[in-house]
Amino acid sequence: MKEFFKDVRSDKTTNIGFFTSLALIIVTLILTLFFYGKLPPFVPIFNQLPWGEERLGRTIAIFVPILTATSIFVLNLIASALVYKKIPLVSRMFAGTSLLVTILTFLFIVKTIILIL
Repeated sequence: MKEFFKDVRSDKTTNIGFFTSLALIIVTLILTLFFYGKLPPFVPIFNQLPWGEERLGRTIAIFVPILTATSIFVLNLIASALVYKKIPLVSRMFAGTSLLVTILTFLFIVKTIILIL
């Protein structure tokens, strides 16, 4: 398994991108778990929907963005490892995309928690 990700880890850009993404996912998860007990039964997680009850999700729905960011991270990491030997630039784009999604997820979770508390 280490051999599969060897090229991705050797490239400085992909290594920093994926490592920072993983660190932000962990920080977001810890932050969410820390404030989970203080959250109300319903949280405004679906902000694109019309005003009212449609915007609210159960408290457990606060983990949906984190799971989405984690799945994008994992898929981008695997795709990056598969493509790196042929096209390193695409591998770096995967790392950048993963980092961007993770940053936006972190900001979304922090904004939602601050809004509620």
